[in-house]
Amino acid sequence: VLLIPIVNFAALGYMVRVVKNVVDGLDRPLPDWGDFGDHFVRGLMLFLIGVVYMLPVILLVCLLATAGALVKESRAMADGVRMLMLCLNCLAGLWSFLVALVMPAATIRYALTGEFASAFQFGQIFGLISANVGNYILVLVLSWLAGLLGGLGVIACGIGVLFTAFWAYLVQGHLYGQFCRAAQGALAA
Repeated sequence: VLLIPIVNFAALGYMVRVVKNVVDGLDRPLPDWGDFGDHFVRGLMLFLIGVVYMLPVILLVCLLATAGALVKESRAMADGVRMLMLCLNCLAGLWSFLVALVMPAATIRYALTGEFASAFQFGQIFGLISANVGNYILVLVLSWLAGLLGGLGVIACGIGVLFTAFWAYLVQGHLYGQFCRAAQGALAA
């Protein structure tokens, strides 16, 4: 599934189901592959949520491209445009970092409700994070580590990454689900 562009959204959707199943406390949190269409739609929605979060960066990249074209057109503006490009790059990096911090909680919110808009309910997202900040940081670190390890599949002639990347999705989904269950317990207490 990961080999085929667009169809690979099903792997993301599968991860969303893992999050929900772990939160629900199922003994076997891995869902069946039987409903491929549902996994695909959930993955596509999660991808679109990420695109919406990254819209400021996308716009900044467009500005950077325009600024780069201006540098080629006018030598007199080159220094000012380069300074602008440096500032925009810093803003894009900062926003990307902030999105990386919030995206797991937005993914959890989407997994719980199945509604696109729930990934943008910032009160609930920050409430989920603040319910257990220490565990959230741990989940972020372990998720990034799983993603890094998932990328190591490239060492096995590139083919191994198909298995290790999917494994990383599953680890992340399980971590998100465990965090949500712990946070719900903290909120209830």
